Amino acid sequence: MSALRPGDITDEMIQAMDTAKRQGLQKDLRALAANIRADAEGRYDGAEPGWQAGVEWALLWIENTAAQLTQGSGAGGRQGVSPE
Repeated sequence: MSALRPGDITDEMIQAMDTAKRQGLQKDLRALAANIRADAEGRYDGAEPGWQAGVEWALLWIENTAAQLTQGSGAGGRQGVSPE
């Protein structure tokens, strides 16, 4: 690495920031899925038809989106979610 001046941003720094964002979002998505799963437990028996399938689909979508965040870098790793 060459001498950096204050305010210089390298490609490595940008990649590190992108990785940190993706990991943080992945953690948030997995926490959301865990909260939904915990809240839904015990509700399936009295739920309207299709409710359980909807919950399971939402959980699957969240888990798949979280998994995509660790696959590669760039836009492909953020498919279906906002990078912000």
